[in-house]
Amino acid sequence: MSDTDGFESVRTEVRAWLSENWDCDRPKKEWLAIVADSGWAAPSWPTEWFGRGLPPAAGGVVADEFARAKAWGTGQDKTNLWANTMLAFGSDELKRQHLRRLMLGEVKMCLLYSEPGAGSDLAGIQTRADRDGDEWVINGQKVWTSSGRDAEFALLIARSDWDVPKHSGITFFWFPMRQPGVEVRPLRQATGDSRFNEVFITDARVPHDHMLGEVNNGWMVLQSALAYERAVLGENQRRAKVQTNNEAVRNADDDAPAPVPDVSLIELAQDLGVSSDPIIRQRLAALHTLVQVNEWNTRRAKAELAQGTTSAVVSLGKLAMSRILHTAGSLQTEILGPEGTIGGADSPRSADATYALLNAFFTSIGGGTDQIQRNIIGERMLGLPKEPEPHKHTPFSDVPKA
Repeated sequence: MSDTDGFESVRTEVRAWLSENWDCDRPKKEWLAIVADSGWAAPSWPTEWFGRGLPPAAGGVVADEFARAKAWGTGQDKTNLWANTMLAFGSDELKRQHLRRLMLGEVKMCLLYSEPGAGSDLAGIQTRADRDGDEWVINGQKVWTSSGRDAEFALLIARSDWDVPKHSGITFFWFPMRQPGVEVRPLRQATGDSRFNEVFITDARVPHDHMLGEVNNGWMVLQSALAYERAVLGENQRRAKVQTNNEAVRNADDDAPAPVPDVSLIELAQDLGVSSDPIIRQRLAALHTLVQVNEWNTRRAKAELAQGTTSAVVSLGKLAMSRILHTAGSLQTEILGPEGTIGGADSPRSADATYALLNAFFTSIGGGTDQIQRNIIGERMLGLPKEPEPHKHTPFSDVPKA
């Protein structure tokens, strides 16, 4: 029995709704508002919060019918990081203010998690959150922040209690970015892009009622938000082809996540007359195998997420996509041969290959580094022992710091 069996009444209902409402000529924002208000954008959410109260597994039926009609806008209960985090942990007032706007893409957002001394170990953050009446005062530095220059709000983690173990003294905030004391500086990458930023926060303020979750319980909120983020990354990358058109990447908004490349390496090998080379063919086959296996794992993760549970398979997909991009970039250079060592405008194909190689590191960092994904896979999927944590129960104020 497939995941979507047993929901024929849902199928009939959404099919009838699409037949009555779908119009491919509607403006994008107008259509998205219609889908959100109908509950079909996030069918597993409660009806009072723009959902239809359906079981998570019914989302597959809804998605199938939207795809059949060539419509779009559903699945936000799985792919909208910001809205899912707000729904799960925000107060009713915050949800009333922001949830629909998040669904419509009207709120520009960023993540303020990593710090110069706390990237792979997020629990080691040293950004401070000090209570001042009905507000918190935030001081610290964040790094590897995408979309920081335009963001209206951020998901921010900060240390609110230094006298408890590091995982216990973190609070999660819905943080206003457009205020005095928030400085965003672009970080220039090896590709020449500036898709990441560093953010300096000096005596910035956030209302107490902008907490997501409870005081000092931010680590639990963070784990859920990271699971949403990895699911979103995996879903977005799954939809793209492992090919290459990095000119489109270079011309994109600098703060936007770089898409998976999209020109066929097979076509490149054929154009250059090396498609019959046994080594090239073997590597192309290996790359195709990686892509196919990752597609199966993505379906597996989606099935588990549809049951309302988090899945470590999402980390497997994220790590696999990183390897796919590195493999594709390396293979693109190998197919070009000596031409692949030439850079600059004199050889657009070589410049494209160089960009693909360098840009692959974006995925190795964004959404949790490859090393973190390996830890998650080892501990949660393979049952390997956790890494030693000598300071796990030590008050954070007494822990050695970078």
